[in-house]
Amino acid sequence: MRGISALTRRVCRLDTQRLAAAVLFVAVFAMAARVPTDTDVWWHLKAGQMTVETGRILQTDFFSHTRQGQPWINHSWLTQILLYLLFRHGGYLGLGLFQALVATLAMLLVYRQMEGSVFLRGFIVVLTVITAAVIWSARPQLLSFLLTALLGYLLYLYKWRGVNRLWLIPPLFVLWVNLHAGYALGFMLLVGFVAGEVLNNLLAWFTREAPADPILPWRGVGLVTLIGLLAVLCLAVNPHTTRMWTYYLDTVGIGALQDLIPEWASPDFHPLYTQPFIWMLLGTLAVVGLSGRRVDGSDLVLVAGFAYAALLARRNIGPFALVTAPVLSRHAHPIVERWLRAARARGWLPLPRPPRPPTAPLVLLNWLLLALALLAAGVKAYLPLRAEFNVAYERSTLPLDAIEWLRAERPPARLFNSYNWGGYLIWHLWPDYQVFVDGRTDLYGDAVLDEYLRVWRAEPGFQAVFDEYSVNTVLIETGGPADNFLALDGSGWTVVYADEIATIYVRGEAR
Repeated sequence: MRGISALTRRVCRLDTQRLAAAVLFVAVFAMAARVPTDTDVWWHLKAGQMTVETGRILQTDFFSHTRQGQPWINHSWLTQILLYLLFRHGGYLGLGLFQALVATLAMLLVYRQMEGSVFLRGFIVVLTVITAAVIWSARPQLLSFLLTALLGYLLYLYKWRGVNRLWLIPPLFVLWVNLHAGYALGFMLLVGFVAGEVLNNLLAWFTREAPADPILPWRGVGLVTLIGLLAVLCLAVNPHTTRMWTYYLDTVGIGALQDLIPEWASPDFHPLYTQPFIWMLLGTLAVVGLSGRRVDGSDLVLVAGFAYAALLARRNIGPFALVTAPVLSRHAHPIVERWLRAARARGWLPLPRPPRPPTAPLVLLNWLLLALALLAAGVKAYLPLRAEFNVAYERSTLPLDAIEWLRAERPPARLFNSYNWGGYLIWHLWPDYQVFVDGRTDLYGDAVLDEYLRVWRAEPGFQAVFDEYSVNTVLIETGGPADNFLALDGSGWTVVYADEIATIYVRGEAR
């Protein structure tokens, strides 16, 4: 009976503000449920399939002929299993709903850290979503996005609410290091938080003023530091043990990374989809300046640090949005309150009324509106995630027709392929064809990636790469530099297939 009474009370409390919050997150879910367009998804799916079918975590390369049999730090093995099972049982819909759920949970954790009315927080959540959505895809990286939000929430609880859940951080990193190598974001967050609290304590000692916002005492700073050191040790709890301590640094040290992968390069602010990052950064600076509230040291260090990281690499725009949104709300809230008081003083707005429980007709109307929002979100999520829609999308943007030709005609192996298509080819063609290169940049390193770039750019003498790796078949983008060169070159390469997306060449003597 108590459970029924509690449920009844919750049902009857669906007032306008709760409705607005519910509709907000229904909209976030609907926006995040979209077509999986990142081709790296496909090699993750193939790796997950092999792990499930063999019962062994992949630690050597099977998918390429350039690095076959070499050690491979497969840091996302656990996520790969999850993604493969979702795809096997749910298809494109399963991947899309996974992406939507993870993104929505991350936004909910950010929302819980904010100050202000539901409408102010809702506006900032929308800004956060359109800023961070550039990195959302059904890849292990998305779980790092969620875990960054969760770690930020744990630190928020400790500092701003006095609730100690820091004991969750070491097991969180054990999970994180087996899901994705983005655990480095977690350490950025911990180091920035500790540095900010050190700054807060030093400023309080120097100015002898009591801060308006809570700061951690030195004992608390020491506890967070100790937890962070324990988290470092926990990184060794994975199939690759202590190699994960330096894995991230080894990856970012690859020279060809920014040449090959746009998300590792500095963002290009000319396309509209990257400009919300500028809006959020400049808006936060403006609001902090206008709020009249002293900037908290942790907020300052974290926003500055993650903004710096986002300016260096587009993939860090999402984490920047996560740490900046609560700061933006803390400084926007007093500005909005001042404006509202001034508007009421001038008679432009009515005085606030004491809160009252919503009437039965209003509750019924709110539930009806929520049901309509859920229905609309369901339709929006389902339509682009149908298998036929996704296959048509792949056929118009990826070399699916060329892959079908390869399966039917079976030209000789030793393939040279576009980097962007490597993961997609692994899913569709392995084990019949092994790729030259794919999105596992840490596996290939500069040695192979530089050779790939020589061919892709059609640099002088690039055909020596084909001889070095005994390449007999080339699958590249139609109209690219290498395609144009091979089409005019008389060195024995013959076009055997071509469409608007892909062109296939076969070496003359291998036909």
